[in-house]
Amino acid sequence: MTGRIPRLGWYIHHHGRGHLTRMLAIAPHLDAEVDCLSSLPAPKGLPAGWTWTVLDRDDDGGEPIDPTAGGLLHWAPIGHVGHRTRLAVIAAAANAGRWEGMVVDTSVEVTLFARLLGLRTVVMTQPGHRVDRPHLLGFAAADTVLAPWARGILSPPHLEALGDKVVHTGGISRFASRAGDVPRTDDVLLLAGAGGSSVGAAAIEDAERATGRRWHVLGGDSGVWSDDPWEALVSAGVVVSWAGQNAVADLAAAQAPAIVVPQERPFEEQLETARALRRAGLAQVSEEWPTIEQWPALVEQASRSQPEWERWEVVGAPQRAATAIADTMRGLR
Repeated sequence: MTGRIPRLGWYIHHHGRGHLTRMLAIAPHLDAEVDCLSSLPAPKGLPAGWTWTVLDRDDDGGEPIDPTAGGLLHWAPIGHVGHRTRLAVIAAAANAGRWEGMVVDTSVEVTLFARLLGLRTVVMTQPGHRVDRPHLLGFAAADTVLAPWARGILSPPHLEALGDKVVHTGGISRFASRAGDVPRTDDVLLLAGAGGSSVGAAAIEDAERATGRRWHVLGGDSGVWSDDPWEALVSAGVVVSWAGQNAVADLAAAQAPAIVVPQERPFEEQLETARALRRAGLAQVSEEWPTIEQWPALVEQASRSQPEWERWEVVGAPQRAATAIADTMRGLR
């Protein structure tokens, strides 16, 4: 790597927008040229020297054949042309770009493939009970595991067992360096994201009537999407949010009085995050969408709270992630 800017690959999973948003938050702090690969379309705002390749889908075409290889993997369907093409494109890009390594957010199969290509590998993990054979295999193959939350508040035993291989960056938010000094209103903001939810429009309308406050909905099936919800986050009297990693990091950056309602995700990812927030006293938590009778008290409790969101360690988190990636590519980890 001496004498040239390092080049690496970065795989971005297509579910929701969190994986992409996290990459864009880290990108300005990473002194490297990066070839991004994803099923998602190319976003705006890639740094100079970065490329974007759209991969074929590997989750279409009917019933998959033995996608888990008997439980060893999560997704490697036999005979699927899209799956085979994805891996071929990754290998060709690694060879053409002379990659030093690869960041994977998130796929056990791509992690293993990168290591088989002889690349130094950084894998982004998520909370939850990730102790199945594929996850443990992926963690073992990676050089570095990035956990984008604060250690101590959320310390899964399976990650603690990996010792120094894990870097707890703190919550990675694109808003980490922004200031929010506007007065908060009495309004409620529902931050519904793009990852899917079981909460419909009627339930939201019932909650609004029960609280007697005006609600605004961003994302989900009932609201409008905002590429930059910062002003809404810092001005709402209470923010209701799911428990995805980017959402929680944004709550912390905005110092938001929050009610967190975890949604169903694989490996109980959001449920484990929400429970950690409850234990730390950082948010009001309801493991299910609250009833009409529960909403008034929850909103009042949240509006009076003064959560110590700095404990989620958002400030400097994108830089810490970038440093861990760069150190891995240099063979320092």
